[in-house]
Amino acid sequence: MELSEYKNTPTFQPLIEVSQDTRAAFYRKTYAHVALATLLFVVIETVLLRIDPLVDLMLSLTQGWTWLLVLGAFMVATNYAEKLAHTTHDKTKQYLALFLFVLAEAVIFVPLLYIAIYYIDGDYFSIVNQAAIMTLALFTGLSAVVLITKKDFSFLRTFLTIGFFIAVAAIIAGMLFGFNLGLVFSAGMIVLASATILYQTSQLVHQYTTDQYVGASLGLFASLMLLFWYILSIFMSND
Repeated sequence: MELSEYKNTPTFQPLIEVSQDTRAAFYRKTYAHVALATLLFVVIETVLLRIDPLVDLMLSLTQGWTWLLVLGAFMVATNYAEKLAHTTHDKTKQYLALFLFVLAEAVIFVPLLYIAIYYIDGDYFSIVNQAAIMTLALFTGLSAVVLITKKDFSFLRTFLTIGFFIAVAAIIAGMLFGFNLGLVFSAGMIVLASATILYQTSQLVHQYTTDQYVGASLGLFASLMLLFWYILSIFMSND
């Protein structure tokens, strides 16, 4: 993400240069937007799961190479939303970007949550709830580490870039050659998602300006959803 445009704009100050009260207000706005995005995700997901044709379509697309097309469309939509949220001062466009990102996440989650709720033996909603609780606990703990210590985790950027390239390659190979990536891959993705949370929170502390709370919340929400996906996947595989 490119933040230089904001740094060179005199209207908005880097958080590192403002008072403690101003930073605290920024943090409150950012995490309030993460909470609202999560609530919106739940609302949209609840609606989508009740649209049988959409659910049937998404389930059919999880087979073979068609899921690669879905992932490709998801990446295009989310990359556009993230770029829009970070390259404009227009709050309407920033909120539109956040909404687009939440909508894309809700659509991509339809097959996983449908299977978790309707096909896994046992207490269906308990699986989702337990995964959600663990996700929020880990997200909160990792965020607190950065916000309290103020440690700069920008050095993780190279690790994350390489890690995501390897993950995408593994996902593509698994779909093309028909093998299950398994628990080890999911565990590795949880580590990668956790590192992303550290990095995004570090950016929040050291790189963002006072105008970028919507963009900051989008990045944190993306990391939260990635973490939730793979924690839920592990819970489902153990059921």
